Amino acid sequence: EKAIATRLSCEAGAHYVKTCSGVSQGVATVADITLMKSNLSGDVKLKASSGIRTYEDAKALIEAGAERLGTSRIVKAVKNIQTTDDTY
Repeated sequence: EKAIATRLSCEAGAHYVKTCSGVSQGVATVADITLMKSNLSGDVKLKASSGIRTYEDAKALIEAGAERLGTSRIVKAVKNIQTTDDTY
């Protein structure tokens, strides 16, 4: 269903497709990003949204192919990294 929805969204002229709405209990996963990315066409981009709580979550989703993230928690995660590890 996710693959079909991604393809239909592309065919309908979407600029972005996204993993979750944030309304349900679903969360963005690397598996979802990989699946959806393999079903994109044209210039459609991919947004990972919902359940992204840590820098590691965000990084993994971007590495899997997400071009945008939808999260209200990443600022806190990044600030925590900056204060605890100077290598970032």
